[in-house]
Amino acid sequence: MNARNKAARILVALGALVLIAGALLHCIAAYPKVSTAVQASDLGAPLQGALRTVFLLVGWDWIVIAIIMLISAFTVTKLRKIIVLLCGLALLATAALMLVFLGWFAGTDIILASALMSFCGGLLFDSTAA
Repeated sequence: MNARNKAARILVALGALVLIAGALLHCIAAYPKVSTAVQASDLGAPLQGALRTVFLLVGWDWIVIAIIMLISAFTVTKLRKIIVLLCGLALLATAALMLVFLGWFAGTDIILASALMSFCGGLLFDSTAA
């Protein structure tokens, strides 16, 4: 394995670890607060359930994206560069939407950091070498 692919794997792994940490914070630390706030609101029961579900699904999706990135980065395949780049782009889009709708906060920073590490790692992968 060449140094470029090694650096790419390290960046992707760091990006995935940051993303998993963000997802766990989202689902374990923030969910109870959000759930309590939603229950105290005047939203209808179906909308309350939908909001709590979406909040958990976002964290779950981040974990799945991180696992896909890790598998792609550490498996020798021609598609790993494309897969990691697509995951990085998806996270960049997520960070952009979070910034537009929620503004700057720790969650936006976590997703943006993960997205940048993953995308840069994907760019570093050599398309021809393992």
